[in-house]
Amino acid sequence: MTKFIAFLRAINVGGHTVKMDHLRALFESLGFSNVETFIASGNVLFESIEKNTAKLEKTIAGHLEKELGYAVDTFVRTLQELNEIKRRCPFMAGKKDDNVYVAFLHEPLSAEKVSILIASKNKFNDFAAIGREIYWLRLNRDDSIFLKSSLERILKISTTIRGMSTISKVNEKHK
Repeated sequence: MTKFIAFLRAINVGGHTVKMDHLRALFESLGFSNVETFIASGNVLFESIEKNTAKLEKTIAGHLEKELGYAVDTFVRTLQELNEIKRRCPFMAGKKDDNVYVAFLHEPLSAEKVSILIASKNKFNDFAAIGREIYWLRLNRDDSIFLKSSLERILKISTTIRGMSTISKVNEKHK
């Protein structure tokens, strides 16, 4: 069995409230084992004999949409991949108000979308696209390009974003 974490979009935001015990039960009904939620914002750890993350993403997203009544885009990584995400992060938060985020993608950005992302950099926001993730260094939470336009709208893709602190906490808990 392989250990995975699913990062779910649209869980406990925008009026879509899901209790964590219900979310765990939904994952267990798919045959996953050792299911646990981490922070009530759509992070679900589980084990599966299925190793194909794209297949897991489709299966989970389809099941959640059927059971919850709305689309829940799903981004799955192994715990090993999550450790790599933390290790290869090109940014560090230098000051108290600085934040580093990771946007999860289904596939790496095309060269065209990387160009659009890089063009979005400014003195408060820096980005790096590595693999199926976008790293975002946000230097001033009050002055962000995303207050006006989201990453999804800028790149015309689906994503979900987590703070590097969440990634670190999952890594620490599951070493």
